[in-house]
Amino acid sequence: MRIGELSRETGVAVPTIKYYVREKLLPAGWLTSPNQASYDDTHVRRLRLIRGLMDVGGLSVSAVREVLAAVDSPGPVHEVLGAAQDAITPPVTARPAGLEEARRAVLELLRRRGWCIEPAHPSVEAIAVALAAFRGFGHGEFEEVLDAYAEACERIAVADLAFVGRHAEVDGIVESVVIGTVLGDAVLTAMRRLAHMDASARRYGEEGREAGEGAREVSGGPDTPS
Repeated sequence: MRIGELSRETGVAVPTIKYYVREKLLPAGWLTSPNQASYDDTHVRRLRLIRGLMDVGGLSVSAVREVLAAVDSPGPVHEVLGAAQDAITPPVTARPAGLEEARRAVLELLRRRGWCIEPAHPSVEAIAVALAAFRGFGHGEFEEVLDAYAEACERIAVADLAFVGRHAEVDGIVESVVIGTVLGDAVLTAMRRLAHMDASARRYGEEGREAGEGAREVSGGPDTPS
């Protein structure tokens, strides 16, 4: 297909496609004449990946470039996945008071859960910064729920890798993990908010309790005679 067809197929404007090619995000097409290039389904797939990372994931051009480099790098699956995860993990610059103590709490969590994680990983630092901030606001008891968070995340990680494990090739696995992490984070954040609203209604809202009882009656729940 020509660049106009590629644009129509993906919904990405021609000038934007040319910009991605210049920025080395998208491979150039195959020249069919001095002024014409041909593109195929691999370009369609890469363009959709780029737009997903930017539009939903909110990644910058430089961050997308790092992610794509990890996707395209040959190597053992675990190492390539690690590189891809590093590329999509934003750097942490905040240094709240009590950070060292918070780091020790995070490392103790990793030890307790038996997670195979390098202590210097950026996500370890991100959790430590958040815990230090909790303590600074007088909510240090939040650490009591860390194991519940970790257990939930373990189940999510298993489900994620089971999904991407449907791909036989390394590049397909890595691409799926990258997309799943960036877009999955958006789903997870929104779903967590919905779960908060539901839990709040059930626990604190009289209207929520009445609605729940009504739903059970309609659906033939345990309170409904059979």
